[in-house]
Parts: sequence; C-alpha cells; structure tokens
Amino acid sequence: MELIEVTNGLRFPEGPIAMRDGSVILVEMFGPRITRVRPDGSKETIAEMTGGPNGAAIGPDGFLYVCNNGGCFTEVDFGGLSFPGPFDQANYSGGRIQRVNISTGEVTDLYTECDGRALRAPNDLVFDNSGGFYFTDHGIRDLTARTADLTAIYYAAADGSSIREIDFPVEGPNGIGLSPDGTTVYWAETHTGRVFRRNITAPGVLAPTMPGDTQAVLYGLPGLQLLDSLAVDGAGNVCVATLVNGGITVISPSGELLEHVATGDLLTTNICFAADGSDTAYITLSGTGRLVKTQWKYGGLKLAYSA
Repeated sequence: MELIEVTNGLRFPEGPIAMRDGSVILVEMFGPRITRVRPDGSKETIAEMTGGPNGAAIGPDGFLYVCNNGGCFTEVDFGGLSFPGPFDQANYSGGRIQRVNISTGEVTDLYTECDGRALRAPNDLVFDNSGGFYFTDHGIRDLTARTADLTAIYYAAADGSSIREIDFPVEGPNGIGLSPDGTTVYWAETHTGRVFRRNITAPGVLAPTMPGDTQAVLYGLPGLQLLDSLAVDGAGNVCVATLVNGGITVISPSGELLEHVATGDLLTTNICFAADGSDTAYITLSGTGRLVKTQWKYGGLKLAYSA
C-alpha cells in the first residue's frame, strides 16, 4: 500500500478522526493540543490543553471526546524521533475524559474517577450506537518508584452521568474498537503484544469469561512488538498500530494474521478510516510527526457518530 504524506511537523500525533469535510482532527500529545489538518496539509488549532491528549472520538452531540493521560509521558528526542519517555510526577495533572467543543475550543472535564478510584492515564475510546463509549486506562509505569498500574476497561455515558468498570485487571491497555455489528469489543495491550476480545451482551456489559479462557485473546504478536491504538475495518479485521516493528498489523476476526503494513516509523500509533466508511485510511506516524493516508484494500468502516 502506497503511503501519501498529508502533513508533517506534528508533536506526537494520535487519535485521528476523519471528518466529512475531508479534514482530519487529531491530538498532538506533546503539543498538547487538538489540531485540524486540512486536505492540503495546512493545520489549525482547535484547542490548547493541559496534560496529554491521547485517543479521541466524535460523540452523539457532535462534540469531541478525548482520553487525556494527564501528561504521564515525558517527550524524549531519540535519534531525531519523538519518544514517550519516563513518568515525571511534577508534570502529571491526573487522568481524565474530556469533552471539547470543536467550534469554540472549550474543554470540559467529564470523568476523573470511577467508584472513587482516580483514572490514571486514559488512552483510547470508541462509541457504540447507544451513545455510550468504551475506553481504556493505560496506567502509569513509574520507573523511579519501580511500580506499574493494573487498570481496567470502562464504559461511560456521553453526558457525564455514569461510568463503570467492566473488565479488571488488564495490563497496559491501549487501542480499543468494536466489531462492525457491535457485538464484540477488542483492545490491545501495549507491553504484552496481545489483542483481546470480549462478547458484548448489552451496552457496556461483557459476557462472563473464565480464568484461562484462550478465546479471550484474539492474537499475540511474537518477539518485541508493542501495540498502540487500533481500528476495525470494513471486513471486521482488527488493524492495530504496532511499535518497534513500525506499521499496522492486520488481524482477521477469526484470529488469523493477514499482513503487516510497514510505515517506516517505529512509533506508528493509530489508524482511522474516512468518515463515510470508504477505503481511505489515515495513519499517525508519531516518531516523525506525520499524518499519512493510503487506500485500504479491506475497506473502511463508518463509526457510530462520524461527522
């Protein structure tokens, strides 16, 4: 697949959302800000933020919903590439889910905790057709304290009225997505290199699973391959951004490795599809600060509230 550069000069782009007007809204984690990229590659700032904006999605009200990791990563230049470096407590402002008015740039905190437990570093989210959203909390790995969080998968209402933990424990969950029929939720664990799946029995309710249930793992990548965000394409394949082995790993809904689409960037972080579900895919190359596009041979998938 040929990759065409849309723009460059981004500070760790993530969370791309293809809009109906042909633009792409994304976050710049080390901006930190929300940016709109026009088809000609020009950029405009939608909102300046504190912390570390990560995943993003359009909600049922047309607002932008953002997973903010609180600034849990420190930007490090490594050989000319931008890397997410160690946790620094002095720069951490707390994990949260935020709602952003795209027209005005107003940013509002929606959720900062669940059942009295603070959100640590929310990473990615996906809306269902019921108006709620699933999201991951990646957690924090604090090298100074020699600790790493066990976190959870959550389901929350877009109006801020309810949030609940639906799966615990998980280790470093990153990207999250839904099958085309909305009956399966997938998420990727960064450090284990595994993609998990669970059946959905009602909005925000997962079918029970037993410890050691091998069906809960869709696929595990060999060697040193770390996983970032993901999207589900028109064929139901899980397309997961892959770090170190920079590219998009394509996994069928039956758990078969279909291919790896190399991008040339060790820090390939996310993929999304055109707002109408057609086959244009946009990919964030965070190490080199670029947004690229390609024609996706498996077809795209329209999200619940593409705008």
